[in-house]
Amino acid sequence: MSNIVNMVKVKGLVIGISLFPLFTPSSLSAQRTWTLRDCCEYAVEHNVGIKQQQNQCRQQEIQLNTAKNSRLPDVTGGISQNFSFGRGLTANNTYSNTNTSSTSFQVGASVPVFTGFQISNQIKLNQLNLEAATADLEKAKNDVRMQVAQAYIQILYDMEIAAVARRQIAIDSMQVVRLEAFVDNGKASGAELSQQKSSLANSRLTATQADNNTRLAVLSLTQLLELPTPDGFQINAQSIKANAQCTMHNYHAAADSALCIVNYELPLPDQIYAEALGIKPEIVSQQLRLKGTEYSIKIARAGYYPTISANGGLNTNYYTTSGFKSDGFGTQLKNNFSQYVGLSLNVPIFNHFQTRNNIRNAKIEQETQQLQLENTKKTLYKEIQQVYYNALNAQAKERSSYEAVKSSEDAFRLMQAKYENGKASITEFNESKNNYMKAESDLVQARYETIYQRALIDFYRGKELDF
Repeated sequence: MSNIVNMVKVKGLVIGISLFPLFTPSSLSAQRTWTLRDCCEYAVEHNVGIKQQQNQCRQQEIQLNTAKNSRLPDVTGGISQNFSFGRGLTANNTYSNTNTSSTSFQVGASVPVFTGFQISNQIKLNQLNLEAATADLEKAKNDVRMQVAQAYIQILYDMEIAAVARRQIAIDSMQVVRLEAFVDNGKASGAELSQQKSSLANSRLTATQADNNTRLAVLSLTQLLELPTPDGFQINAQSIKANAQCTMHNYHAAADSALCIVNYELPLPDQIYAEALGIKPEIVSQQLRLKGTEYSIKIARAGYYPTISANGGLNTNYYTTSGFKSDGFGTQLKNNFSQYVGLSLNVPIFNHFQTRNNIRNAKIEQETQQLQLENTKKTLYKEIQQVYYNALNAQAKERSSYEAVKSSEDAFRLMQAKYENGKASITEFNESKNNYMKAESDLVQARYETIYQRALIDFYRGKELDF
């Protein structure tokens, strides 16, 4: 989750999840709060890329239906009308200049009896292609879910950092009020007051930047959801699972880190990978396509087999010749009515090595698909390794950050007491305060990174993506 790992740290203090108003009170009263599950479901339903993948599944369904229907008879009907002018052979077996016309009606049907197992193998291949496309669809949905989860927790992190910035404003504001009173009583200089006001102004600038970052994070998530505007959008921060959440308030209330930092034994990458192999749609999709190449080879080999088809039909015609009397239209159609049935055998002898080359191409495609499957497995294992070590590092950083928070908090409280008793300068006070706030920000960052990476590990193991 690079957005969280590489984000700029803001000095300040966080107490719990702070949902500060991003919009006007009127819009907030009418808005809904979105859980992570709400966001994932909405994104999956409205994402354009997923809709395109769904269309590909529908196309595969049509191709499968076409393959199954190829076993049905091929029925055709036709009507032909011919006119002849000039010399021609008459019914008396003489030639004369006559005009003739004929009308023919025919209906024919052809049924495949044996096609070298091509039809049955084509049906099996199309069925596998449909299953692979369905797995691709699930992969697309998983990708969208992961993007939504990353954007969702980014908002939570930015909210925490914004609360840190506002806490810093509160501390600086109290010191400004205190110094103003001291200046009035002649116990502090105007220079000290100006320096503290400058620190307050910087804190307000930091808070503004933090609020802007939160708004941008909200915009990113609403764009993933295909919402027309971020106005009125608000996430439900309480949707984070209690057993996976540890707010800054918990950190301050805990007697030691063991009470606050959730103990989570990470499964090893090989264990995660073994579980993921059987359930991840990208693996299932490639395995199905590899199996499909076997039927592609069988379809190509069907070119060596003879084909047998049964055919039959009905036909009749109406014929007239100028200068000769002919029976009526209905009478001729009845008298000329005929039927036929038959079998046809087509034996391949030589087709320019086309069948041989088709088989060779099918085998090469099988080898290529095998390599694609192996590459997909390697990519999955690399992703799992990355998530595992990110989670491991985040947990280690969380614990060390907690210790840093405790140390910097104690140092700040001592420095604050010394400053308020006139035994420390304002520069020393601000430096101690900034160190404390930085430690708080580092802890928030490590905490949300840990939550996200743990959720990804569970997701790779087949669980629902949730916090």
